[in-house]
Amino acid sequence: MQLDTARQCIKHIADGSLTSVELVKHHAALIQKTDAAIGAWQHFDAKRVEQTASVLDEMRRRSDPLGSLHGIPVGLKDIFDTADYPTEYGSAIHQGRKPTADCRVVEKLKEAGALVMGKTVTTEFAFMHPSSTTNPHSALHSPGGSSSGSAASVAAGQVPLAIGSQTNGSVIRPASFCGVYGFKPSSGIVSRAGVLETSQTLDTVGFFGRDLADVALLADALAGYDNRDKASYLAPKPKMLEGYLSDVPVPPSYAWIDMPYTDRYSEDVVAGFEELLSEMGESVERIPAPQSFAALIPCHKIIHEYEIVRCLQDEIDNGWASISDTIKPTLENAKSYTDDQYHEALEIRQAAMQWFASFFNDYDAILTPSAVSEAPLVTAGGTGDPVCCTIWTLCGLPCINLPLLSGANDLPIGVQLVGAYRQDDRLMRTARHMLESLQPTREEQTT
Repeated sequence: MQLDTARQCIKHIADGSLTSVELVKHHAALIQKTDAAIGAWQHFDAKRVEQTASVLDEMRRRSDPLGSLHGIPVGLKDIFDTADYPTEYGSAIHQGRKPTADCRVVEKLKEAGALVMGKTVTTEFAFMHPSSTTNPHSALHSPGGSSSGSAASVAAGQVPLAIGSQTNGSVIRPASFCGVYGFKPSSGIVSRAGVLETSQTLDTVGFFGRDLADVALLADALAGYDNRDKASYLAPKPKMLEGYLSDVPVPPSYAWIDMPYTDRYSEDVVAGFEELLSEMGESVERIPAPQSFAALIPCHKIIHEYEIVRCLQDEIDNGWASISDTIKPTLENAKSYTDDQYHEALEIRQAAMQWFASFFNDYDAILTPSAVSEAPLVTAGGTGDPVCCTIWTLCGLPCINLPLLSGANDLPIGVQLVGAYRQDDRLMRTARHMLESLQPTREEQTT
């Protein structure tokens, strides 16, 4: 029986050849076997998830309507409120915090028939201080952050799908380091109600999987309007799986932009992308970055830090001693930003979004690294440089990590595709075409 993808498992559960209990026990056994070394889970209760799985199996036996993710275990970053588990934000300040209600994402998961396997480890306040989670490919290396546990749990096979969040590079970068598919949808597609807020402008829910179509299926299940979320928009959402399964009308055109931070790329990243660009040939146009791009990274910094220090005001006022020394200097510095600086940064962001709206009339996707290097050593501190994600997150653009390359330490290096705002289905279609186009070439290289 093939259990490589969530979609295969859904099919087997639907036809009765597999039960959700059997699937959950399989993944629970993997967690119990491997997680002492990886540390991807903050809260996991095997008995609880088996009981939930048995309820889902009884629904199938009764021929009740089944959701699009029926019986599938999903990991959930520990910044999403859950009534069944504590939600602690990776902070000692909130240790033992028990929400009284599920966040909107969990409501949508349950509506789709998915099973929350437990809470995955996050960095403190989904920010800079590294977590204790290690990279499943090498315990000496970082899994990235802030969605450390979500990326690592999928990479280790502990769950087929997991949910994280991105405010700078917190989905795409750990997906790159851990060698899994990652997807940050356009801002406003998935509700953030009931999720730790660190930036009302930049926070975005994101996804991890070992199969891109699975990730698209999960994103579709969670998409929808929510008037509690200021970024949510009342209009039809792109259908990600439908986009993935669609054939391109014409061969896609890609842009490689010579970004102002290319000097940060490791030798492995430079060599890997030179080879990739050679393989893709004339489908990629290389263009210089506009001068205005230089302002976008500091613009992101101002918006993020101006907002996070206000979102965490209660923790700063009442729990300063329990906040890590890693983030204290940033929080202190953030207080120096003026309202004028903040509003100017928002105006720069808006101008950049308008520029990209015109840009994607000519290109299907931007091709760019997901991270500046393979996963850094844990001893280096931090969770890796997020700069390869900063501009796209600032502008709310959809991004996909494709686990295509590797570095000198045989660790993954991700390829990032960036698409047009609210055209996530088009980006999924382009990503599938790229994967299938590269496959014959790569198979020839290995024979």
